[in-house]
Amino acid sequence: MATRFVRLLAMVALLTGCRSVTPPPLQFAPSGTDIEALRKTYPLSDAERLALTPQNLRALTQEQVDQVYARLTSGALPDGAFRGDLFFPRDRNGRARIRDLADPAPGLLAHVASLRAERLGRVLWKGKVFFRTQRIVRNRIDDRILLRPIIPDSETIPKLTFDGETTWLLFPARLSCGDSRFDPTRPSIVVDYSEGPTLEGYRPVPDRLAGPEGLNIRDEVRIIRPGFYLGRAYFGKRFALNFTIVDPAASPKVIDPAVVERSCG
Repeated sequence: MATRFVRLLAMVALLTGCRSVTPPPLQFAPSGTDIEALRKTYPLSDAERLALTPQNLRALTQEQVDQVYARLTSGALPDGAFRGDLFFPRDRNGRARIRDLADPAPGLLAHVASLRAERLGRVLWKGKVFFRTQRIVRNRIDDRILLRPIIPDSETIPKLTFDGETTWLLFPARLSCGDSRFDPTRPSIVVDYSEGPTLEGYRPVPDRLAGPEGLNIRDEVRIIRPGFYLGRAYFGKRFALNFTIVDPAASPKVIDPAVVERSCG
């Protein structure tokens, strides 16, 4: 079911064009540098953290995104609604690679398929809402006619108006502090969709698409600065894509070390 659903989305994914973005002014370690050496020699400065945006993170190669993520800590568990953006891994030539979203395709075809799926994902997925006291996360999904035919009783889906948009709240997941799959030396904020059926408001259609019967998604998140987080999404055991979440009301001019160096544990 998940595969058919994703293919349906991919067929209508030519939505927006690409825009070139200047990469952020960060220092990066040579390829192959271990994580401890990376943190010691190339710690992220306050100026570098403030220079990062959801847009210019997309201009980095995946190795560079990994280096940013490895230098971050989890921060405290977020609370409230956040604006979201996502992007697939890219190589040195800027080519995106679609990994678990569709059947493998050679060369340029894989790149084109990735970009179409990425654009569609950006249109449909608008962010997350964290209910910290309940340890639950729900995803902000754009209320578009594309999804209505596959969702029975869509008028009963809870909605949230935030950041100038009214979105559905779907795909509930368990919120916790846990081990990072990418970097086990530091914890990350974990969003686990496998527990969706146990959570209030779970709807088999379409929520099971995110669980073990579908894409089997597990997110992990770390803080860049107050109100701005970088995440990694796994489909099963495989890394699939990057995402960012932002509180548009948060615009710090000074980075508080007590916030960005805090562990969720």
